[in-house]
Amino acid sequence: VQLQASGGGLVQAGGSLRLSCTASTHTFNNYTIGWFRQAPGKEREFAATISSNFDFTYYSNSVKGRFTLSRDNAKNTVYLQMNNLKPEDTAVYYCAATRSGGTRRREYEYWGQGTLVTVSS
Repeated sequence: VQLQASGGGLVQAGGSLRLSCTASTHTFNNYTIGWFRQAPGKEREFAATISSNFDFTYYSNSVKGRFTLSRDNAKNTVYLQMNNLKPEDTAVYYCAATRSGGTRRREYEYWGQGTLVTVSS
């Protein structure tokens, strides 16, 4: 499974961005997709995840209420809508796929290359 993350960019605090994660697989609907982020000088951390059959989403406390996940299995794509962005959201955002689920990096078998989000104050 190859994952392509896109949609990053530079935005002012309070602004919005939508990230996309597109997968190259015929069995996309079998995978839970997670988003992780890595700020400069920090460990990669969990941000959000959406289950394969749409019925479960989970967000870290730092993004809950501001970020929203959705997925379009027909397009093999998961979207991360990010609203009310803060400077502390600045990071490289990675999408990842797993046949199981979870919030830990080791639970995800496939990773995209990352897309940079920069939020200016």
